[in-house]
Amino acid sequence: MPIMQKIIPNRMVIFARDVQNITGRSERASRLLLQRIRQALDKKAGQFISIAEFCRYTGLSEEEVRSYLNR
Repeated sequence: MPIMQKIIPNRMVIFARDVQNITGRSERASRLLLQRIRQALDKKAGQFISIAEFCRYTGLSEEEVRSYLNR
């Protein structure tokens, strides 16, 4: 019998811990950055920030961020 492998899709959202690892900022500064992005995009407090939205706001390359997160 073949072993079934679970396929995990690429993530669509970015979290404060990811921002921390990518930018080297503290946890608090990372959360504040995500909060500023939410405000700029007119999102509510609990809504997610996509990787594409994060990259547009920060000017980082989406390909580089995705490859970093897929490690």
